[in-house]
Amino acid sequence: MFTDSTLTPKEAVRLCALGNLCVEPVRYSALANSVRYFVSHVIGPSLEVMGQSIELLRYEGLVEVKEGPEEQDDPVLTITETGRQEFTALISANVRHGATELNKLIIALKFRFLHLLSQDQQAEQVVMLMDLSENELARLSELRTHHANDDGIIVTWLDHDIKMVEEHLIWLEKLHAQL
Repeated sequence: MFTDSTLTPKEAVRLCALGNLCVEPVRYSALANSVRYFVSHVIGPSLEVMGQSIELLRYEGLVEVKEGPEEQDDPVLTITETGRQEFTALISANVRHGATELNKLIIALKFRFLHLLSQDQQAEQVVMLMDLSENELARLSELRTHHANDDGIIVTWLDHDIKMVEEHLIWLEKLHAQL
């Protein structure tokens, strides 16, 4: 993790793999394809992010082979208790302020696997995402105020982004109320 307790790109990929295995055991190849598909469709292809090896998860004891040696070419993997603890730590990590592709991936992973947490943990994550949205709204509003008299369409663009963040915040508040 970064010093601010947010995920590195490799940890985001690790969260994706472990989350998949929390849902169900899956063949090595299917896990690799699922992780690659999700990450590349959320943030686009990225060698920096996709460098995480599933084999490392096995070495660290986070996943294990479910079947015997006859399945060596494409074994079924299952998550270990240590892997579940790592998953919980990763999904509970903070999200950095600002709109980055990595944040987009981490938030998407939180929503993808939120249902795997207890109701209290789900509520905590939604509150954290609400705080993140409120900070984003404050940042954009301040920027809009600063550029209110500028020529061009910066204010219109900022109004559009502000409206999107406000709508996202309302959606998060409704989600939180349901938990």
